[in-house]
Amino acid sequence: MAKATRRGFLGAMAVAGGAAAGLATGESAANATTAGRSSHGRSECAPPPNAATIKPDDPRYAELITRGYNSRFLAQPESVRVVHSAEQVVQVVNEAVRAGKKIVVRSGGHCFENFVDDPATSIIIDVSEMNDVYFDPAHKAFAIEAGATLGQAYRSLYLGWGVTIPAGGCPSVGAGGHIAGGGYGPQSRRHGLVIDHLHGVEVVVVDRSGRARIVVATREARDPNRDLWWAHAGGGGGNFGIVTRYLMRSPNARGNDPATLLPRPPAQQLVVSASWSWENMTEEALSRLADNYARWQQQNHGDPAFESIDSSLTMYHRSSGRIELFTAMDGDVPGADGILWTLVQIVGEGVGIEPTFDYFSVAPWLRVTLSYDSGAGAYALRFKSKAGYLRKPWTPAQLKVVYRYLTEGEGDVGASVYLMSLGGKINAVDPAATANPHRTAPLIGFFDVGWWDPAEDDKWLASIRDAYREMHADTGGVPVPGEAYDGAYINYPDNDLADPALNTSGVPWHKLYYKDNYPKLQQVKAKWDPRDVFNHALSVRLPGASDTLPSLPSPPPQTRPKNPRKAETKKYPRRVSPRHANNLRSLGRPD
Repeated sequence: MAKATRRGFLGAMAVAGGAAAGLATGESAANATTAGRSSHGRSECAPPPNAATIKPDDPRYAELITRGYNSRFLAQPESVRVVHSAEQVVQVVNEAVRAGKKIVVRSGGHCFENFVDDPATSIIIDVSEMNDVYFDPAHKAFAIEAGATLGQAYRSLYLGWGVTIPAGGCPSVGAGGHIAGGGYGPQSRRHGLVIDHLHGVEVVVVDRSGRARIVVATREARDPNRDLWWAHAGGGGGNFGIVTRYLMRSPNARGNDPATLLPRPPAQQLVVSASWSWENMTEEALSRLADNYARWQQQNHGDPAFESIDSSLTMYHRSSGRIELFTAMDGDVPGADGILWTLVQIVGEGVGIEPTFDYFSVAPWLRVTLSYDSGAGAYALRFKSKAGYLRKPWTPAQLKVVYRYLTEGEGDVGASVYLMSLGGKINAVDPAATANPHRTAPLIGFFDVGWWDPAEDDKWLASIRDAYREMHADTGGVPVPGEAYDGAYINYPDNDLADPALNTSGVPWHKLYYKDNYPKLQQVKAKWDPRDVFNHALSVRLPGASDTLPSLPSPPPQTRPKNPRKAETKKYPRRVSPRHANNLRSLGRPD
């Protein structure tokens, strides 16, 4: 590790290009051709395989039901249907609706709660094989099928046309739920949320008679289905139907040249990680560090000079040994190295602990982007996360809670607290223009804890719930929109917000996630899913329906299939891949 001197910083930056070759991509190229495609994206020359029906006696069953990110939840459905086209989705949905079976859909598998992995689930529709990324000339937009991962989308869009989308930082997240939830990531301060470039959606919906059909909805003012597009621009997955593909084109794009229809990323990025040791970290030092970062972000989140900075302060539990500031900046910004150096100095000012530089990198944009990875599918991991949009830095009393949360417990405790940057172009959009209303916050605060042993569930759930409740003691235990907070992000779902024992604010969970946009979302629900075929613990309710759904317990831990790859692993310290990622990595950030 290099000492934090400007000479060392600039020297390391000068030689970092050689080290950048060590960043792994971890993704194979997705099919980027447009020739011979049908209206729903599949090649007419090579028809898709038939949908596969995987039942419990099939050796593939365990693989498919354990794709979820959080092993606290497990569905044991009658079958998993692996589909390859929108038409196959229609067939499966029609069959399920006729039989009265509860259906859910899985794309990347990163959902934090039990939206898919729930005991009530009868059929899981797995769209992971629907993963093409290509240009659709009929819509003059790029098509991203719902089963594509963000990494596949980034690679195909960039290598094929030199463009990208400002979506999340974790390559293994599936496009299916991420885009519908509003998705933000490393390029969002410069280009907005991913939904700000969503031109249309192709969705399988179910009408009042119970018949499934394919609908395409776009943002065009004269599109009679425009309300369905709007609802998918931040309304969250699993609410209105099953998205089979997204159509991406920037709203200000003109012409027919695909290379001009989405943002162009920088040729290279500057990436810096600085860390402060826990060895001499006092409560005052930690509070100063977090406050410095939050105040810089609050004061500068609207400054165009800093729009390309993506950053997060990851405060790992003291058992990890460090606290990390991760920063990345477009390499085409003049003086970028000096800007990042100054940011490190501002964050560390008055802390009294000299930071070290863990790594420096000047590398091609795609290589940096695809190097971020996550532990999705690490079946043994159990975790809980809780988050909220911040309009102001945390108060001294709240910072005391953070310090206590990160210093309690013995051994390798898997607790972390993140502060993650927002602002820039994200906040340049009217809150009613899309279903995502959170367009004023400069930060997101994120708590998580991970563990292996099911017997420790109550212990760790109580730990994070107590800390979160105390953090928001002045607003009923949750981040009620107001002077200090701006509610919660639906892609970081937290079923606790719908529990009146944990949310005593009197403000319903949907106000936290959707604010004033919720009544319109209910109208869209009534029009496009009048039978409430698509629902989960935090799904948009039909007008007049109860805000709560009955909670069902997870199956006993001993019924869960074992994952031999994780059998000898110790408690998970929640320090995995870069930017998991939305978000949970050694370079910090949930996605």
